[in-house]
Amino acid sequence: MSGRGGRGRHYSGARSNPWQGGGGGGSSGAGTQTPSYSPPAASSSSAPPVASLSSEMEQKLTLETTTDVAVVPPASSKAVSFPQRPNFGTVGKKIQVRANHFLVQVADKDLHHYNVTITPEVASKKIHREVMNQLVRLYSETHLGKRIPAYDGMKSLYTAGPLPFSSQEFVVKLLPNDGRAAAAGSSSSSKRKDREFKVALTLANKPDLYQLQQFLCSQRVETPQEAIQVLDIVLRATPSEKYTVVGRSFFSTELGPKGSLGEGLEYWRGFYQSLRPTQLGLSLNIDVSARSFFEPILVTEFLAKHFYHTDRSKHLPDRDCIKVKKTLKRVKVEVRLRDWTKNEEVKRTYTINGLSAEPLGQLRFTCEDENTSVVQYYRKKYKIDLKYVAWPAIQAGNDSKPVYLPMELCSIVAGQRYTKKLNKKQVTNLLKATCQRPRDRENNITQMIREKTNNRDDKESLIRREFGLQVREEMALVKARVLPSPLLKYHDSGREKSVYPQMGQWNMTNKKMVNGGRLQVWAFVNFSRVSQDITFEFLGALVDVCNSKGMEFSPQPLLPVQFSHPGQIERVLRDIHKLSAQKGRQLQLLIVILPDQSDSSYGKIKRTCETELGIVSQCLEPQKIKRWNTQYLENLALKINVKVGGRNTVLNDAIYKKMPVVTDRLPTIIFGADVTHPAAGDDSSPSIAAVVASTDWPEVTNYRAIVSAQHHRDEIIKDLYKSHISEKGLVHGGMIRELLVAFYRQKRLKPSRIIFYRDGVSEGQFSQVLLHEVDAIRRACASLEEGYMPTVTFVVVQKRHHTRLFPADHSNRGQMDRSGNIQPGTVVDTEICHPTEFDFYLNSHAGIQGTSRPAHYHVLFDENRFTADGLQVLTNNLCYTYARCTRSVSIVPPAYYAHLVAFRARHYIEGDSSDGGSTTGGGAQVLRALPEIKENVKEVMFYC
Repeated sequence: MSGRGGRGRHYSGARSNPWQGGGGGGSSGAGTQTPSYSPPAASSSSAPPVASLSSEMEQKLTLETTTDVAVVPPASSKAVSFPQRPNFGTVGKKIQVRANHFLVQVADKDLHHYNVTITPEVASKKIHREVMNQLVRLYSETHLGKRIPAYDGMKSLYTAGPLPFSSQEFVVKLLPNDGRAAAAGSSSSSKRKDREFKVALTLANKPDLYQLQQFLCSQRVETPQEAIQVLDIVLRATPSEKYTVVGRSFFSTELGPKGSLGEGLEYWRGFYQSLRPTQLGLSLNIDVSARSFFEPILVTEFLAKHFYHTDRSKHLPDRDCIKVKKTLKRVKVEVRLRDWTKNEEVKRTYTINGLSAEPLGQLRFTCEDENTSVVQYYRKKYKIDLKYVAWPAIQAGNDSKPVYLPMELCSIVAGQRYTKKLNKKQVTNLLKATCQRPRDRENNITQMIREKTNNRDDKESLIRREFGLQVREEMALVKARVLPSPLLKYHDSGREKSVYPQMGQWNMTNKKMVNGGRLQVWAFVNFSRVSQDITFEFLGALVDVCNSKGMEFSPQPLLPVQFSHPGQIERVLRDIHKLSAQKGRQLQLLIVILPDQSDSSYGKIKRTCETELGIVSQCLEPQKIKRWNTQYLENLALKINVKVGGRNTVLNDAIYKKMPVVTDRLPTIIFGADVTHPAAGDDSSPSIAAVVASTDWPEVTNYRAIVSAQHHRDEIIKDLYKSHISEKGLVHGGMIRELLVAFYRQKRLKPSRIIFYRDGVSEGQFSQVLLHEVDAIRRACASLEEGYMPTVTFVVVQKRHHTRLFPADHSNRGQMDRSGNIQPGTVVDTEICHPTEFDFYLNSHAGIQGTSRPAHYHVLFDENRFTADGLQVLTNNLCYTYARCTRSVSIVPPAYYAHLVAFRARHYIEGDSSDGGSTTGGGAQVLRALPEIKENVKEVMFYC
C-alpha cells in the first residue's frame, strides 16, 4: 500500500503508516500526502526484513571500499575495526601546544610471557607481589638467569628473554609480619608460623614486538593489544608495589601532602599513567590526580565526624546503624592490644562485614567453655574498660562465626579509598585543593616524570632498562589548529542581529532570541523564606527581561503567586495542577523557588511535575533570588525560552544551508546518547540510558529526549530498538524509532542522514557498543519502512581521559585565554592521536579555573564519509549552540543534553521507598521501568 499521492515508499502488508504516529505518542496529519523521499544511493535496493538484519551484520565493518556502498557492522567484536583517518584537518590558525604525553622508545627484545599459579590461592594482590618478590630474591641468580621480571599481580609474569626452563615449581616462604590480636568470638592468639606457597611458572607465549612496530608505522591495521599490554605492565610494575592502586592511577602520601575533605575523609595525591599507541610512536600519558580516602582514625572518631554521633551513652537508631554498615562495609580496621596474660603486644587486621544486632554491653560468647560478656573479656585479657557499650560492636568474620570488635579499639587502616558519593562540601574541598592552573599542572607533571627517570638505581629504572624502554623527559610538542568561531544568528529586530563569539564567549546585550517563545499560561510558587517583596520584585524583573529578549511572556500568571511550606511540596504541586485544569488550561511553565534546605526537594519537584502531572518547571535557588542581577535574569530567560519551545540562537551557516553533510540537500538528524551509572558503592540501582535527537532541520538546535532504565552498570543501550509479538503480530518500538517519528512529525521529512554522538564509552567497550547500537539503529529504521536505511556516522565522545593540552609558551598571552588555558577551538589530530583511526582532540570551550580538558572524539562508523575538517568544524560549531548559556561548551551539545537528561531521570527513582530498581528473584535480575515522562513535557527541552 503506497503513501497518499502515490509518491511514498511502499509499505509491507496493509499496516498503517508508522511515520504518522507509532513511538511518537500521537498522530499528526494522518491524511496528509507523504512527502517525496529518495533514500540515499547507498541503500536504494530493498533492505532485508528486520529479523534478518543480524545475519547481514556478519560483514566486516571496515572493508575498504572505493564506492559509496554502505557497509554494515559485524556480528562479532573480533571482526570489528574502525574507519581509517580520511585526511588531516587544515582549517584554522596553525599553532603548537604541549601535551602530557612522553615518547617511549622500545628496543627489540625477546619478550616471554609465563603463567603464574600460586598455591594455596589467595585473593590479595599484595600477597601475590610479596610472594613473587621473595621468589625473585631467592632464585634470581640460581634459577631465573638473573632476569628482572615484571609481574602483573595476578596470573602473568613477563621477561625480556627466556628463563632457563619452560615450566618449573618453586617453594616460597613468607615470614609473619604482625602479631595476632584475639577478638571476642575468635580463637586465642598464638605465634604465626611462616606461610609457605608453591609457585608454578609455565611458558605461555612470546608477545611479538614486530607487530607493534608495524602498527606504529601504519603498516598494520589491527592494534597489537598484547604487546602494548606487556609494556604497560612493565612500566606499572614498580609503582604498583610502592603505591595504592586505583584503576590506572597511583596514590600515596609520598606523592604530595594529603589534606582533609571533612567528615572523616581525606584526599591523597597521585598520578595517572597509561601507555598509548600514537602517531609519534608509543606514548606514556602522565597526569596528576587526587582521590578521596578514609582518614586513618578510630571508628568512633569516624562516626563522630561522618555521622555526628558523639554521645556514647545513647543507642544508635536503627536507621543510623544501616547507614554506618553501608559506609563501613568491607573497610579494613586494625586492632592493637597488649595481652597481659602473655605480656606481649599483638595486632591484627580485620574486614568489617557489619554491626552486631545488640549493643556491645549485651554481647556474650563462649570462651574456653565459659560464657562471658565481651566487656568482661576485654577487661580480663587486655585490662581495658570499654566505654561505648551502648553502641553496637563491629562484626568481622561471617554470620556463622562472627568476630566482635569494640569500635573504640578499631583504627581504620590507612590507604583505603572512599568509594561512595562525596557531598557538595567535600567535592568543593577536593576541587579547591587540587585545582591547578595550566602552568602549575604542566610543571608538576614534568617534575614527576623527571623523578621517575632520573634515579637510575631504583627498581623502576632497572626494569625499564631490562626491557629496553626509554622514556623522554620532555612533554610532546604537537601541531594544533585554532578553528574559527561560527557566526551566530539572532533576531533581526535586535540591534545586534548576529555575533562572532570571542574566546568562546558572548552576551545577550542588544540581542533578541532568534525564535522567542510565547509563555501565556504559567504559575509561580515559593517554598523558601524569600520575602514577598523580593519575590514580586524579582518576578517583575524576570518578565521584563524575557520580553526584552524577544519572548512573549504574559505578566499575569494563571493562578495567584503562592507562598507554601516546604513540607507540603507534592500536595501544593497537585493543587496547582488541579486548579489550572479547572480553568481549562494546561500550564506551560511552573516557576518554583526551592526550599532553603533543598537537597531532596529538587528531585521531588522534577519527578512529580514531569512524570505525574505533565508540568514543565523552572527551579530557582533562594540564595540567587536574594541577590539577583541582570546577567542571572538573562541566563534564566535562555532556559525558559527553550522550555516553552523557542530557540535562543542558531548557526548562520545552518540557516543558509552551508553546513557540509548536515544541510546539503538531504535532511539530517543528530542524536546524542549517554548512559549514567549509580554512584560508587551503590550495587543495586539501575543504570539510566538517555537519548536526544534534533527535531528541527536545518537549524539543529531543538532536541527531544527519551530515557530508559537498564540493568546495573550495563553500558550498552538496550532500548534503542525493541520489538515483541502481540495478538496483532510483531510490534516495533524503541528510542530511535520514537525520535525518528518525532522528527518526521515536526518537519514532514524523513532523515536521510544520522549523526550519532555517543558519550560515556571507554576504549575497551568500543567494539561492543558499535556492534549492538549501530545494529539497533539499522533495525529501528528498517521497522519504519522497507528500504529505509539512512547513512550513519557514529562518533564516541570522551571526557574521562587524561590528555591535557598546554600553551607552548605560557608567557605569550596571544596563545591562551584569560585563564591561561589553550584557546577555544583548539583541535589536534596529529602526533598524539591514533596512528590510523579517525580521532581528534577538541578544546571547544574557554577555561574558567584549573586546566581545561579537551574532548576526545573517535569515529567508529562513518557512511557519510566526513572529511577531517568537515567533522571537526561541525562539532566545534555545534558547541556554540548550547541553549543554557552564552558560552561554547566542552562537549558537543547533543551529548551534553543526553548527560543532563540521564541525570534528571535519576531523580525519578531516587527517594523511592522500594529498592533502587534492580532486584533478584530466582537468580535473575528484575528491572523496574522508569516512570514515563508525560508527552507534553517531552515536546520541549524540559531538561535545560
